[in-house]
Amino acid sequence: LAHATARYLTVTGDATILKEQLPFLDGQALGEGEHDAFFTPEISKKTVSLYDHCARALDLAIKRSSPAGLPLILGGDWNDGMNRVGEHGKGESVWLGWFLLKTLGDFAAVAKTEGDTKRAQAWAKHAEALKRALESTAWDGEWYRRGSFDDGTPLGSRTSQECKIDSIAQSWSVLSGEGDPARSTTAMQQATKLLVDDHLKIVKLFTPPFSKTDKDPGYIKSYPPGVRENGGQYTHAATWFVIALAEMGQTDEAYRCFSMLNPVNHAFDEASTEHYRVEPYVVAADIYAGDDKGGRGGWTWYT
Repeated sequence: LAHATARYLTVTGDATILKEQLPFLDGQALGEGEHDAFFTPEISKKTVSLYDHCARALDLAIKRSSPAGLPLILGGDWNDGMNRVGEHGKGESVWLGWFLLKTLGDFAAVAKTEGDTKRAQAWAKHAEALKRALESTAWDGEWYRRGSFDDGTPLGSRTSQECKIDSIAQSWSVLSGEGDPARSTTAMQQATKLLVDDHLKIVKLFTPPFSKTDKDPGYIKSYPPGVRENGGQYTHAATWFVIALAEMGQTDEAYRCFSMLNPVNHAFDEASTEHYRVEPYVVAADIYAGDDKGGRGGWTWYT
């Protein structure tokens, strides 16, 4: 919410939206061992401003930090399929670190304009500490790790049996504007080498997919290797990857990967169209990797 609001303010300059009054959603908290619940939430009678909603969210995100200073992944982050990486409250998310770092910087500026000096200073201070934590604990030698499990086992590391490198930890080191430039360059080069599949014309989310590891990352492992978030192309993340390449000035590489996201390039002839299986005139949310169904489109008309 804070990220989207800050972006809205940058594009429109309409700060009046920050004073809009909005309610909360009321619902029962998850019980011990529960990962999700299905119910219709109540709309609270209490309202606070949009600014306050954003500020509370950032304050809570800061509170949910590991001893090392990285955000806790808890029941999943952008990749909700990794819902058991941090189910015991100790696992970390490097991607969320970059995302939070970007948002704290953007919203600290908003806080200043709103006269909320105390929060602006607190967010800026935490951002500095978070940046140090990311560079000191998340760098794996050639790319940034994705995070860590509750027991401290690295996720997205060269030492990992599966999910050795994840694209969003690399792309967001660039998109946040906060990653060490030399490291981000190396990380994106390695991600391009290991995740961009010229044969299938896809940009994988991570590799190798989860299959035989004794670690339980969550329901993501229930997908076959190479399907959806489990090591296939998840186009939302692939788009971030393309934007990161463009921001780095790697325009040829960005266009090459962008062309892979264009669905028409998966259906130039009858054979490729039959293999792709889905509409070539709308972007697919995911495209499979793997030997047998690699290159087949997944869900369309979807995010």
